[in-house]
Amino acid sequence: MKLSQFKIRIPEEQFAKYPSHNRDESRLLVLHAKSGKIEHREQFKSILEYFDDKDVFVYNDTQVFPARLYGNKEKTGAKIEVFLLRELNPDLRLWDVLVDPARKIRIGNKLYFGPDDAMVAEVIDNTTSRGRTLRFLYDGKHEEFKHQLYSLGEAPLPDMVGRPSEPEDLERFQTIYARKEGAVTVPCSGMHFSRELMKRMEIKGIEFAFVTMHCGLGNFREIDVEDLSKHKIDSEEINVGADACRVVNAAKDGKHHICAVGVSVQRTLEAAMSADGHLKEFEGWTNKFIFPPYDFKCADSMVVNFYPSQSTLLMLTCAFGGYDEVMKAYKEAVKQGYRFGTYGDAMLILPD
Repeated sequence: MKLSQFKIRIPEEQFAKYPSHNRDESRLLVLHAKSGKIEHREQFKSILEYFDDKDVFVYNDTQVFPARLYGNKEKTGAKIEVFLLRELNPDLRLWDVLVDPARKIRIGNKLYFGPDDAMVAEVIDNTTSRGRTLRFLYDGKHEEFKHQLYSLGEAPLPDMVGRPSEPEDLERFQTIYARKEGAVTVPCSGMHFSRELMKRMEIKGIEFAFVTMHCGLGNFREIDVEDLSKHKIDSEEINVGADACRVVNAAKDGKHHICAVGVSVQRTLEAAMSADGHLKEFEGWTNKFIFPPYDFKCADSMVVNFYPSQSTLLMLTCAFGGYDEVMKAYKEAVKQGYRFGTYGDAMLILPD
């Protein structure tokens, strides 16, 4: 398919700047993929009505860390934004980062962070046009270093939110079941699940499985090719453990529903499926790019947010729910005033 086929006009004011007051009270659009039928539900918690005993929800348990820092360049004092991507070497305090403005940052420069310049880093390598390798100059224990570094950071809200990060975002820009640190953006579809809703699901007999994909910035990069088969996405680290395989495979064998919570879960499941149609343990990296047409081998239902026009997130959603059906649902969501983006409303895609 072509990039231009995924262009849809979304009014800027419909991109949510803040989450709903309660996690499970965002709006929910329900799309029945086979028939194209659309339902409008006032609160996300009504998702409970569509699933039964022994059905399985698969979640991404990655944890977002406060990846955006602001510092000053030595001598000039110029303000520099540093976006932490991943730790390269804990012993040497080496980090892969993005810097802005990049033209001002060269190898050998020192950057100062926090009150009284409490944290200092030296640029030791260029990786990409905006990428740098930083060595933080810190003599204490690694745990102390990470604690101090993160205390200087803020929640890495994507540009679509359209406002600076606030202290409350450190809690809301995270799922309630996050436990494995490594993401620089949240698997946003999971943010609609509250502890109360998950307890009610558990009481109903619905089972949970957890996989890990450390979500990177690749989801937000603009696509610069019209032919989608020529587009490459960034690799992301994934982990599928034995417990997840046991729960998911039992549901498949028992012909129960398997609901993937978000695009990151779908990509992880599809990357870890074996030839016999079962989920297998996997630990590594994937750059699996899914767009229509695609035959999904694991989940038969899916929870998603309303994603930006021409994004890889929208493309996977169309591959799962059907191009015509999903694009029609998006137009209906715009018309009905649904909130788009990371903090926006949700869509449940069902097979029938």
